[in-house]
Amino acid sequence: MSELKTCFKRVDYDLSSLLHFIDVGDIGLPDIQRPFVWKNAKVRDLFDSMYRGFPVGYLLFWENTAMNGAKQIGMDDKQREAPARLIVDGQQRLTSLYAVFRGQKVLDENYAFRQIEIAFRPRDGKFEVADAAIRRDPEWIPNISELWSSGASSRKLVNSFIDKLADKSELSDEEEEHIAHNLDRLFDLQKYPFTALEIAQSVDEEQVADIFVRINSEGVKLNQADFILTLLSVFWDKGRADLETFCRKARVPAKGSDTSPFNHFLEPDPDQLLRVAVALAFNRGRLKSVYQVLRGKDPDTGEYDPQRRQDQFDVLSEAQAHVLNLNNWHQYFKALVGAGFRSGELVSSVNALLFGYAFYLIGKVRFGLPEYKLQKAIGRWFFFSSLTGRYTSSPETVMDGDLARIREIGTGDAFMHWLGGEITSELTNDYWQITLPSEFDSSSARNPQLFAFFAAQNRLGAPVLFSHKTVADMLDPTVKATKKALERHHLFPKAWLEKQGVEDQRSRNQMANYALVEWPDNIDISDRAPSDYVPELQTRFSDSDWQTMHRLHALPDAWQAMPYDEFLGERRKRMAQIVREGFEKLG
Repeated sequence: MSELKTCFKRVDYDLSSLLHFIDVGDIGLPDIQRPFVWKNAKVRDLFDSMYRGFPVGYLLFWENTAMNGAKQIGMDDKQREAPARLIVDGQQRLTSLYAVFRGQKVLDENYAFRQIEIAFRPRDGKFEVADAAIRRDPEWIPNISELWSSGASSRKLVNSFIDKLADKSELSDEEEEHIAHNLDRLFDLQKYPFTALEIAQSVDEEQVADIFVRINSEGVKLNQADFILTLLSVFWDKGRADLETFCRKARVPAKGSDTSPFNHFLEPDPDQLLRVAVALAFNRGRLKSVYQVLRGKDPDTGEYDPQRRQDQFDVLSEAQAHVLNLNNWHQYFKALVGAGFRSGELVSSVNALLFGYAFYLIGKVRFGLPEYKLQKAIGRWFFFSSLTGRYTSSPETVMDGDLARIREIGTGDAFMHWLGGEITSELTNDYWQITLPSEFDSSSARNPQLFAFFAAQNRLGAPVLFSHKTVADMLDPTVKATKKALERHHLFPKAWLEKQGVEDQRSRNQMANYALVEWPDNIDISDRAPSDYVPELQTRFSDSDWQTMHRLHALPDAWQAMPYDEFLGERRKRMAQIVREGFEKLG
């Protein structure tokens, strides 16, 4: 007989009961969903639906009797140390309702606390997001939170509003009755019925994630990072808060002499930094096994040991401190700049960037390598892993394999030797002469090989095509203008090619047809034939400068007169050679 059985029960609540359970801490937020509330307009729509008596969906709770802590909704202290039920589905609705009914601030997508202000017009039962005009209009209650947070009775609130409105314009008995009815209906939203499905606490996190994904087609699919972040909320809330604070600050440039994780490569999310910390702490690229390690599971007995759990969190805590160290963070990005990558605009793989940071920290923290060695080694590693797409397919698996291979390495020299060996085993003569030229046969706008070409030009001090300025200077991410200093120019303009019968868009947008030029030149060239505009631009330069510029832009002699297909084939080979020169200059 099948042992399958129903793993949930149905429980009915009214909204006031749910709010009370949140108040005392009986219902908590497990953080396996993103912790940010809806936009105010969506909260407005929720209230409108409830006011009209429409169903707004059921809630999904997970019994939490076996756990000893979870993040609570709201900012005040709770009576219960640990909630008995965690919200799995319905977090956005319940958090939004709690914020409005209790007048509490909530966390937004920028990690900042904000107030949700929903306005209501009793004359016609209309809801809106409060703005300056609404706040000045006596027809509106600009913030309905005041109805419930004031502590006044519904009758007193109704009378007060009608009296204030009557001071502005005379109201008929019928209008007063209609307004009073609509306000009573709004006030009574506290009685709105909700149905919750409560999953038994014996159901594990994998099954809960599966349930959530199956019933919520619009939800964000839960992953292992979500569950580990949940553990941080439960057992190490400061660690979770530190990650979120760091990520919030990384989105805003520092002012004056202040320090900040802000950079021109990445606005990190907590789960991304968590991956780096896990790699450093546990030599793991896959997060799935780390979840069980952090729960304190004994690999021999399968039992969960609180002391083992604490020991593992201590290891993670130490690693995370290195990950969030501003000196480490910015020194790593200097290694990328040194490799020719000036900003995130030249980074096609966030995984390569994150795992590069993990290797930087492993070299610095575990092996104590001096900074001058690390800068060169990690710059080369990032260039290599980005160029080859090492972490593009199955990144966790590849990183897990890399970390497994260095697990037994005991010295910094051996670590450096391993990095170099991986690079030379892939970047062979055949790669440079056959594989890489063929990879330039692409029209992808974010091709890693094209970004490596631009990075190599930076390293080699290449001038911008048809300019005396350098590519490195013009790609400076700190310069903000209404128009980008450099643009990708089609050497054989698209419109001109089309007139020549090249109808395939992929062919016209080949990477080998791109070059970085200053935007005024790009505009002047327009759709003119290369044989027309190139001689005109050549007059700006000496023969020596012209030859140097052409070589560093991988342009064959007299390319402007070549058949287009022949030009593409020849330039791909030369682009690969420039990438090789730039990479080999890294040491």
